[in-house]
Amino acid sequence: MATETVLVDYLLHLGDNALVLAQRNSQWCGVGPVLEEDLALTNQTLDLVGQARLLYQEVARLQGGDVTEDTLAYFRDAPDFRNYVLLELPASLPRVGYAQGDMDWGVTLARNFLYSALMVPLWDALQASRHEPLAAIAAKSLKEARYHLRHASDWVVRLGDGTDESHARMQAAFDHLMPYTQEFWTPSDFETAAVAAGIGVDVAGLRPVWRATVEATLQEATLRVSSDQGYVPQGKHGLHSEHLGYLLAEMQCVARAHPGAVW
Repeated sequence: MATETVLVDYLLHLGDNALVLAQRNSQWCGVGPVLEEDLALTNQTLDLVGQARLLYQEVARLQGGDVTEDTLAYFRDAPDFRNYVLLELPASLPRVGYAQGDMDWGVTLARNFLYSALMVPLWDALQASRHEPLAAIAAKSLKEARYHLRHASDWVVRLGDGTDESHARMQAAFDHLMPYTQEFWTPSDFETAAVAAGIGVDVAGLRPVWRATVEATLQEATLRVSSDQGYVPQGKHGLHSEHLGYLLAEMQCVARAHPGAVW
């Protein structure tokens, strides 16, 4: 696998993770449980959009031609995206792709917690990437990921150690989401090649740190650590759940209806 191809695939994986989670979290904009948290999650969404933009801009620079951050975000189909399946799932317990409503704040915070608990050590390690633009993006993103983790952790503890109902709903959220974290630790070919080239990080090597963060927070929240056993999702390979197509359709509809349009 050529080094530039590996680098592009690796950057797209990181960028798609940020963009897809941003789109999911943006669905709370204007309907958050309280005004302060509505604004807090919206700000985190903008952080993730900013990370995706930087990563897509670097891919566009490497690929040249007509490739831009916008074509990468708005004119690729679901099989082209390399994000974790965890991040494309609806903000609810299991449901079919076309179902609407019933968003669950606990599911949203549990997902943000599981993801940011990974991204803090990952961005930290990527600061040593041999690809200097990626190392610079990692340094900026690390500060944001630390805040995202602190925010999500506080809510996990507040809801887990709250009422009987909030405790039960948080436990159900983790029981639902935890199996999807297996994808973190199952390397794709481009991740393995990126590590060998000094571009990327061996994510599986971060598992003990991630696990320690998860166990400490869930213990404080009086929650048990859910089983992560089951089918290993393969979003990094372009094999996604039914939900990503609906998510992209909503995100891409304006750009596809008016290609080339500018404000």
